[in-house]
Amino acid sequence: MGETRPGPLDGFRVLDLTTMVSGPVATMMLADQGAEVIKIESPEGELMRKVGVDHNGMSSSFLSCNRSKRSLAVDLKTSDGLAIVKKLAATADVLVQNFRPGAIERMGLGEDVVRAIRPDIVFVSISGFGESGPYAHQRVYDPVIQALSGLADIQADRATGEPRMVRTIVPDKTTSLAAAQAITAALLARERGAGGQHIRLSMLDTMIAFLWPEGMSGLNYVGREVDPARSQMGLDLVYKTSDGHITAAAVTDAEWAGLCRALGRPDLVDDERFLTPGDRFRNVAARRAETSAEIAKWPTAEILHKFDAEDVACAPVLDRWGLLDNDQILENAIIEVHDDPILGPVRQPRPAARFDRTPALVRALAPYLGADNAAILAELGYPETEIARLSGNGVLGAKPPNEQEAKRNA
Repeated sequence: MGETRPGPLDGFRVLDLTTMVSGPVATMMLADQGAEVIKIESPEGELMRKVGVDHNGMSSSFLSCNRSKRSLAVDLKTSDGLAIVKKLAATADVLVQNFRPGAIERMGLGEDVVRAIRPDIVFVSISGFGESGPYAHQRVYDPVIQALSGLADIQADRATGEPRMVRTIVPDKTTSLAAAQAITAALLARERGAGGQHIRLSMLDTMIAFLWPEGMSGLNYVGREVDPARSQMGLDLVYKTSDGHITAAAVTDAEWAGLCRALGRPDLVDDERFLTPGDRFRNVAARRAETSAEIAKWPTAEILHKFDAEDVACAPVLDRWGLLDNDQILENAIIEVHDDPILGPVRQPRPAARFDRTPALVRALAPYLGADNAAILAELGYPETEIARLSGNGVLGAKPPNEQEAKRNA
C-alpha cells in the first residue's frame, strides 16, 4: 500500500452487493486494479465477517475477500436505505449481486429499476445454477457445484472409484475469475458504444466450461463418446521420497527419457509398455509403480536437482507454512506484508496480473463494517444532520470510528 499510480480500472465505480466468496473476490480483483468498489452490506454485516480467525474485530476470511474496497452498511429493507443505494446507482458503472434468482427484484433493485436510474450500467448477476431449472431456487455452496459439475468424479479415488471433493473452494474462486473478466469485457464493450448490458453467470456454467478442455473432452464427438476418464491427461501427482514428497510429470517422450535417466533406469525408455505417451497413459498403474519405487530411494533435494538437470517438470510438495520461505515465492515477492494501525502486519498475496504502466495493487486492507458510511453519504450530498439521523435510527450500521480507525482512513 502507498502506491499512488492509478490502476487500469481507475475511474470506474462498482457497487458490490455480493456476499461470501464468488462475488466478493471478483470485485476485489477489480478494486486491486483501481476501480472504486463500494461494499454494500446490512447493518449486521455479511456472514464472512463472522467466519475464520478474528483479530481486532476483523475476520481473516473477510479480510482476504474484500481488500481495496470501501464499506457502506445500510438497511435496504427501509425506504431511506433503498434511496441511498439508488442514489449511488446513479453514479456507478457496475452493480454486482449474487442473491438467489428473484431476490434482487424483491429488494427493489432489479435490473429494470437500476437501469432506469443509470441506463448504461453493467448489471451482473452471479448465481449457483442459473436463473431457471430444477436447482435454480436452491441454496448453493461450493461442494454442491463440485458434485454437480463432474469435479468430484474427476477427483475420484483411483483404487475405489469413490468421488472426492477438492479441499478448497475451486468453483467459487473460478467463478470470481470469470466474473471479473466478464465485467472488464462489458466495460470495454460499453466504451466502444455497445451500452450497458446484463451479465448472467452461474457457478455451474463456469465449472463445466472450466473442466471441459481436459476433464470432459471424451464427450466432444456426439455418437463417438469415450469414457471421459480415459481421455483425461494422466498427471502423476504426488510421489514419496526418502524424506518428504514431490511432484513430477513426464508427458513427452523427451521428458520421459529424462526422467528415466535421472532415476538411473534407462531401461524403462525402451520398455514396450511405455514407448509412447499413449502407452504410458494406458499402463499408468505399472508406470507409477516403477517410478514411485525409484523416487522413494532418493532424498527430496537430490532427486529434484537431478530432474531439473534433465528438464523434467518437478517441485517439492510444500505445506502451507512452506510458502513463506520458498525461494521461488520469495524471489517473485508473491506474498506481501502490509502494516495496518489496527491489525498490525498482515500478509496478503499480491494481485497475480502485473501491469507495467497501471499497476494492480493491494490498495487498502478490507474495511471495517460501515467505515465509509459518512464519507459516501457526504459525497452524495447528504448533510451531516441527515447522516446522523440515519445512523441514529438504524438505517446505517456503522459505529463511530475509534482513534485507530480514524488513522487508518486518514
